[in-house]
Amino acid sequence: MKALTLALAAFALPAHAQTDLTVMLDWFVNPDHAPIVLAEELGYFTEAGLVVEVVTPSDPNDPPRMVAAGRVDIAVSYQPQLHLSRHQDLPVTRVGTLVETPLTCLVVLADSGIESPADLEGRKVGFAVAGVQEVMLDAMLSDSGLAPDAVEQINIGWSISPALMSGQVDGVIGAFRNFELNQLRLEGFEGRCLYPEAHGIPAYDELIYLADPARMDAAAVAGFLAATERATAFIKNDPEAAWTVFAATASELQTPLNEAAWADTWPRFAARPAALDAGRYLRFEAFLQNQGATPGGLPLSDLAIDVNAP
Repeated sequence: MKALTLALAAFALPAHAQTDLTVMLDWFVNPDHAPIVLAEELGYFTEAGLVVEVVTPSDPNDPPRMVAAGRVDIAVSYQPQLHLSRHQDLPVTRVGTLVETPLTCLVVLADSGIESPADLEGRKVGFAVAGVQEVMLDAMLSDSGLAPDAVEQINIGWSISPALMSGQVDGVIGAFRNFELNQLRLEGFEGRCLYPEAHGIPAYDELIYLADPARMDAAAVAGFLAATERATAFIKNDPEAAWTVFAATASELQTPLNEAAWADTWPRFAARPAALDAGRYLRFEAFLQNQGATPGGLPLSDLAIDVNAP
């Protein structure tokens, strides 16, 4: 994959025109991150005066902590995880949106006989991101009249589809409907998605950009969002051409799984990544309080900001 840095561009522009940003993804590079990859490939970061380095986490729980520690400038994370992070006093806030619809679902095998969360009673459910996905699973179980201890919850780390296909677990929370369902199908399994938003969880932004408001360069973050907005417009205007550019950046992206996931992913990108839906964050904060997952009470300003607001 072409390195996600623009170091050579420093020789083409005056040094003062360049701002370095380190961006940590939530996972390994995949179609979810296409606006970031294409913003570099199409030169939009260069035009915004940015030198962007993209790194991947060794642990899916790392991105908010890395921002809080000042190790990275921006992290890709999840809205539900943001709320929990803020209640743990991590100095992070949402500065932009990457994917504006839920992707997470509770995936089971179609031939398992599990058609609703209620059918999981006495079974095993795996999760990848501690804390946030456990809260979501508990809420879905509660919506179906089950207590959290009605299922055995197992931390399966990165091994989402394999844990389900091998029978290690009967369901997985945190599977993405654009990936794991396609992965199962390609491996000869048919999956069923139990949608969180259909089982008691309010709609939320799946993938968001986090930054530390006290440390961040607001102008650089705004430039990053403007560049990814341009890339998103390119994707939505010509998804086939965008896929060609994206897939060419790394041989590991040129797989049937990524190509299948692409069609399920690109329509979900936030066309206006800087725009803030305040109600969405306030509703989710109230939801977590009602679930007993947090004490609640965080104001919008602690959770999310519009970097372009006056």
